[in-house]
Amino acid sequence: MVRDIVHDPLFLGRKSENASECDISIADDLIDTLVENREKCVGMAANMIGKLKSIIVFDDIGTIREMFNPEIISQKQSFETEEGCLSLSGIRKVKRYKSIKVRWQTREFQVRIKTFSGWTAQIIQHEIDHCNGILI
Repeated sequence: MVRDIVHDPLFLGRKSENASECDISIADDLIDTLVENREKCVGMAANMIGKLKSIIVFDDIGTIREMFNPEIISQKQSFETEEGCLSLSGIRKVKRYKSIKVRWQTREFQVRIKTFSGWTAQIIQHEIDHCNGILI
């Protein structure tokens, strides 16, 4: 189901709780909402639709991916860039990393670890920041 986007910085600034099997429907709603906003958004975190759960979805070069309880376990090559956010107005400067190693759980709650780079890494970092209550 497509959900309304949350714009309240106080809510968005709260750290999300770990997701469980009971939260799979939140991922489904996130995917539907991302697809609906695809022209202006490449990733979403659950708090953007009003759910304080650590779940992200993102466009990985044309394929929508989901991660439950993602965490960055290593990062390389920092750089400065500018980002916007569907939940916030304007563009802001932010520090990102060109390469990140992420640990997360699948929809079946199996642990995965993978290194991401470039644009996909930047999207994942933005969305994990949302889960941690960090606003750009």
